[in-house]
Amino acid sequence: MKIVLVNPDIPWNAGNIGRTCVATGNELVFTGKLGFKIEDKEIRRSGLDYWRHLKYSVYPSFEAFLETLSPQENLIFFSSKGKKDYWDAPYKKTSCLIFGSETKGLPLEYYEKYADFLYKIPMFSENMRSLNLSTSAGIAIYRGMEKILLGR
Repeated sequence: MKIVLVNPDIPWNAGNIGRTCVATGNELVFTGKLGFKIEDKEIRRSGLDYWRHLKYSVYPSFEAFLETLSPQENLIFFSSKGKKDYWDAPYKKTSCLIFGSETKGLPLEYYEKYADFLYKIPMFSENMRSLNLSTSAGIAIYRGMEKILLGR
């Protein structure tokens, strides 16, 4: 799978997601405006010495990334505004798991444009607006791996 971050802001989250991608053999894709430089020590610190094993790519926009995809790759967007639960997402080896920035979420037009592909991770407390980005990515990645590898 590809884990896609749209306009990520916080290097520590990207580093943690990168570590998870190395552990699971998934590619990390950065799209749009980054709130950090890939070379920054903060992202490398959270990725530790695993960063050199990470397969990653950087695109100037989400649209530029989309142009590289083949028809069989499916898009799965994650947001607290999603109507469907993440465990019902159609995970495949060719899935792109897409997450918005920590401070703004996905760009507003995505909520309408990709409404049929939008999933949420349920939260059972009315005191929470959202989960941390690296936590959400970890949950979605391992659910996808479970569905792909174990078929459940």
